[in-house]
Amino acid sequence: MDKWKRLKSEYLHKSPFGNIRKDRCQLPNGILIDDYYVNEYADWVNAVVITKENQIVLVEQYRYAGEDFFLEVPAGKKEGNETDEEGLIREVKEETGYTSLRRPIFLGEFMVNPATQNNKVKTFLILEAFKAYEQDLDDTEEIKVKLFEFDNFGNKMIANKIKTQLFTANAYFMAKNFIAENL
Repeated sequence: MDKWKRLKSEYLHKSPFGNIRKDRCQLPNGILIDDYYVNEYADWVNAVVITKENQIVLVEQYRYAGEDFFLEVPAGKKEGNETDEEGLIREVKEETGYTSLRRPIFLGEFMVNPATQNNKVKTFLILEAFKAYEQDLDDTEEIKVKLFEFDNFGNKMIANKIKTQLFTANAYFMAKNFIAENL
């Protein structure tokens, strides 16, 4: 197989939240696609945060495109010259007030949706977390912190007893697998 060739690009929209790019592409078989849209977003980091009491720390917030409230693992994008770990620790602290004396454990890096998006998410596990701070939210954030028993949270997701998104489910099951095999 060969890669597609980008023949032309133009930005239809640019904003701090992301860009929309329209490309003209040529497929290996010669077919031309004149209007292939790519959503450009920043990479982000997320974490499964587990307390000393074996509870998972989640954030609940309204998601406009989903038109509802969703439970999610804490996540965000790095700022300035932060490393992935520094950005992650800051985001967890800001969104939840939780921290840990243990270093985050890297679980994996994945493209979000490589068909139409260019960004990646890096997933970490934070163990032995404890609440040490108050939330420090951005003006556009309204977040409630929720705690669930870690071992039972997967069953709630599978049974559709909570509203969440794919990245939380993926992160949870990666963390559960890592814990089962390594701790």
